[in-house]
Amino acid sequence: MKIIKRNGSEVDFDINKIIKAVSKANLSVQTKELTDAQIATIADYVEFRLSKAGRAYSVEEIQDIVENQIMAQGAFEVAKSYVKYRYTRSLVRNSNTTDNQILTLIECNNEEVKQENSNKNPTINSVQRDYMAGEVSKDLTRRILLPEEIVQAHEDGLIHFHDSDYFAQHMHNCDLVNLEDMLQNGTVISGTLIEKPHSFSTACNIATQIIAQVASSQYGGQSISLTHLAPFVDISRKKIRKSLIEELELSGITLSDEKIDAITEKRLLEEIKKGVQTIQYQVVTLLTTNGQAPFVTVYMYLGETDDPQEKADLALIIEEILKQRIQGVKNESGVWITPAFPKLIYVLEEDNIHEDSKYYYLTELSAKCTAKRMVPDYISEKMMLKLKIDKNGNGNCYTCMGCRSFLTPYVDPETNKPKYYGRFNQGVVTINLVDIALSSQRNMEKFWKIFDERLEICYKALMCRHNRLKGTLSDAAPILWQHGALARLKKGETIDKLLYGGYSTISLGYAGLYECTKYMTGKSHTDPEATPFALDVMKYLNAATKRWKEKENIDFSIYGTPLESTTYKFAKSLQKRFGIVPGVTDKNYITNSYHIHVEEEIDAFSKLAFEAQFQELSPGGAISYVEVPNMQDNIKAVLNVMKFIYDNIMYAELNTKSDFCQCCEYDGEIQIVADEDGKLIWKCPKCGNTDQNKMNVARRTCGYIGTQFWNQGRTQEIQDRVLHL
Repeated sequence: MKIIKRNGSEVDFDINKIIKAVSKANLSVQTKELTDAQIATIADYVEFRLSKAGRAYSVEEIQDIVENQIMAQGAFEVAKSYVKYRYTRSLVRNSNTTDNQILTLIECNNEEVKQENSNKNPTINSVQRDYMAGEVSKDLTRRILLPEEIVQAHEDGLIHFHDSDYFAQHMHNCDLVNLEDMLQNGTVISGTLIEKPHSFSTACNIATQIIAQVASSQYGGQSISLTHLAPFVDISRKKIRKSLIEELELSGITLSDEKIDAITEKRLLEEIKKGVQTIQYQVVTLLTTNGQAPFVTVYMYLGETDDPQEKADLALIIEEILKQRIQGVKNESGVWITPAFPKLIYVLEEDNIHEDSKYYYLTELSAKCTAKRMVPDYISEKMMLKLKIDKNGNGNCYTCMGCRSFLTPYVDPETNKPKYYGRFNQGVVTINLVDIALSSQRNMEKFWKIFDERLEICYKALMCRHNRLKGTLSDAAPILWQHGALARLKKGETIDKLLYGGYSTISLGYAGLYECTKYMTGKSHTDPEATPFALDVMKYLNAATKRWKEKENIDFSIYGTPLESTTYKFAKSLQKRFGIVPGVTDKNYITNSYHIHVEEEIDAFSKLAFEAQFQELSPGGAISYVEVPNMQDNIKAVLNVMKFIYDNIMYAELNTKSDFCQCCEYDGEIQIVADEDGKLIWKCPKCGNTDQNKMNVARRTCGYIGTQFWNQGRTQEIQDRVLHL
């Protein structure tokens, strides 16, 4: 059995240390209250609890158990001595809160941090540097920058103050890059003026440089639209045609216009291929200053342009993007595997959803890509136009800013037209709905009272995020604020005007709606008797953000939080505060946002239809998924799910499997098993390989694909997933 020390390192459990600590406390009191047999009983009980936990306990959790068992034996003076010892040691540790954490990061034995982000490799120097800086930032945030009430609520798991490792800096969460402005009007990268490109391939190269610069200036996801690259296809076409004619004239060769056009298109397709390769490979191979590939989403929406030529050229780009993603990228063994980024989003619309639609061939290609590589995800234009209504009464269709964070509709007061690109999210704070329910002890009146108290804490925490950005000078991130990614502000100008009036959003996340409903009603939120309560909880969240918006003129928005490491953190906090409550805290994870529990048997179509109503109540972002087996030989079924998405839900994805064992070249599903200590590990079913460094595993866990493995809570959640198709 393993335990997690305070510095984050994982070590073997040693029962003798329990016996020694309790014996020491027993000897310190005037009259020894415990016999050797009683001390052994306490130690045995701790060992029993750990063996049944299914996860590694922290030292603090173990000491809580010891303390309770000492008191259970009636040895109250010994318990006092033990508590006093813990307190004294705590004071010593708190004199410096970061040294040990940083040292364990450098030596790569901090288990919690190693599995915090499924797309960061903690053995790489740049990642370690980012994590080390993060530990310093967290320390400053806890001790100086945040009110004690918020810090305590975060540490107790009542809320989660996201990305505290970046809070010391004046940085925001995620954004929609205004690639159109930067390409058409020029930009500046590292002090160098970049003018409007004169070819598609150059535009792609500049786009990847912009992506890298943006990623280094904020800490969340970013999205770009292929529509902004489409105009450069025709620029290349004309350039290629002109060059071809000059070649023919020099050679004294005469060709018909049809032949010239055919050769031009062939050369153009080659340039499109090279340009798309630039995006694919540079995004995958670039390491930004935080030590990971840029978290970028590529948006594919034919309806974003009305120009027939531009739309046809956009279709060419989309086709090549899908073909190259189906192929994948080569790993260190030269085997084609599934990359995590760029994330792809494909919009289902009238022009591509029906078999007789002009661009249905792209939808078929998307289905094949999903079956092979887990992307693209799908936005339904039909449903989004119904849900995203602006102040002029018009529906809008646009991309998210990463895995699921959506801006709310906004009309530019200067043009009276919708505006999305160049906007951003200020940050996220998540409320733990499960803790509210358990704290209420099923008393409904008490539930809503505690809900209000926790919402007030969230409001204060979100205002801390907002105020941290307020007063930020555009000089802090020139690529964002001065050179077009988000704005064209002057040097020395603050970003304050972009923080108000709905231009940017700030998100109240939520987690564990299923467990909250289960505890309060005794039923899953899918049960017709329990669904109204779940919807009331969502409406209550929206009512709160509406009040805050009216008070502050800031666009607070409800966000279906994509819990990654936090799912384990919340689960451990709940178990510590309330013990094991069957069906509620008996897992090492809690359910993401409004999602149906991963173990609940339900078909794909019923799941999507049910969850659609919660997407409407999550205007700040939400995504649903269905878990499916290998679908590469059943593309028709994938297309049927896609058509259902188009008619029923705004944003959804299909979770397939895409693994590879480097030891035996097995390319099926790598399995999750428990080792002799009960720890969940990954194992090749063909050769038995359990070395994570010798396998490639890709799973979607938070709306995006992770490839660096996960903590025990998230791993258990992946293991528990049932198929929906």
